[in-house]
Amino acid sequence: MLQSQESVAGEPAMLESVDDPSVEGGLSAERAVVAAARERAPRGRSRRLRRWLIATVPILGFLVWMAVSYVLWITQPTSMTWLERSAEWVRSDVPLGNWLVDQVEHYYYSAKAPAKGGPGLKRLPAVGLPAAAVGGATAEAAMRHLAWPRPIPPVFPHPLPGEGVWRPTGPLIKGRPPVLVTTFRPELAYPRIVAYVAWFDHTRTALAYYPGRYEPPNAALRGPMMVPHDQRWRLLATFNGGFTHDDGNNGSAVNGRTNEPLLDGKATLVGYRNGRVNIVRWHGGPNAGPTVAWARQSLQPIVWNGRPNPRLNTNPNSAQWGYTLGGQTMVWRTAVGVDRRGNLIYVVADDQTVVSIARILVHVGAVRGMEFDINPEWHTLITYTHHGGLHPTMDEPQPLQSPNRYLVPDDRDFIAVYRRLPGPITVPFK
Repeated sequence: MLQSQESVAGEPAMLESVDDPSVEGGLSAERAVVAAARERAPRGRSRRLRRWLIATVPILGFLVWMAVSYVLWITQPTSMTWLERSAEWVRSDVPLGNWLVDQVEHYYYSAKAPAKGGPGLKRLPAVGLPAAAVGGATAEAAMRHLAWPRPIPPVFPHPLPGEGVWRPTGPLIKGRPPVLVTTFRPELAYPRIVAYVAWFDHTRTALAYYPGRYEPPNAALRGPMMVPHDQRWRLLATFNGGFTHDDGNNGSAVNGRTNEPLLDGKATLVGYRNGRVNIVRWHGGPNAGPTVAWARQSLQPIVWNGRPNPRLNTNPNSAQWGYTLGGQTMVWRTAVGVDRRGNLIYVVADDQTVVSIARILVHVGAVRGMEFDINPEWHTLITYTHHGGLHPTMDEPQPLQSPNRYLVPDDRDFIAVYRRLPGPITVPFK
């Protein structure tokens, strides 16, 4: 006998025979399939959820960590612009960030590298002060009879007015200018490139090295992070430091206290307590000795015995001179050297490789030299006058930094050049 089966729990009505075993068996099997499907559905959804969580939770965690890291980094006190600080964060905290930023900068600066030839300059940028503005007839006479440094020999057969001729930047000390600056065109193939050069008389000046807010990273004494107020009355010049510790594992020390350990074999700018300055290949162990007032390392020497280091190269994959940017890419570069009389020379120029900046050092008279910081943001040469107060002057093109850069706390370390006082050289922090 057939009977009508009403819909139960939303299932469609079915006809079944209570007397036919085959019909009853078929119905049981169908119900079993439906029940199994119902059991599998939540298990399938659970497995998909687990797989989704396994795939997304680490990504979400990483993104949260990156966001927190960036916020903490970007909200710290800084002298950098937002873009500069963001790039520093990528270098420091993002996996492979240092390599990534180097690659981006490499392609960017390679694309904007200058073409050879083209029209030459008709005049050079003015730097320094007229001798008459420094000390009248006395300064004019001192400059006319200046035996050292000699004018920089011109590279071009027809030098421009004032090319390679030294000019004073501030007051005379003992009848002579302690700081001189000049400009010249260093390469025939690139007639629009200008090198800016400063010379510091080691008998009339005292140099001091100051840590910045974040560089070096483990300063034994962070100090004022700027030129101390009590020392500004004798301030003559300031200029940027070298490669960061992260980029070159470069050590430094101030007043007998080590910031980052000094590494043997590295080019090291050393200020001694007797007032002498020199560039050496360091072989004194991780700490500076008692004769050292301060020391700052940066990569390997680029000039030695008056010649470029023969190991210099333009290999874009060489980390020896600054990964990628240290090779073929032409960017702003700075370097320091000492002449044969022990005076310090600072050079800065755009569109340079490590090879060409070494050649500039040799051309201006350096017998030993080392590369300092590179790229548009960091090069900074400032000189000061004291008529009616302290007046800074940026002595090279630097639109990304203020002439007041080292008169307020700065993120990077730097060198200050002072009028020399009697007694041993120390780095004054007040």
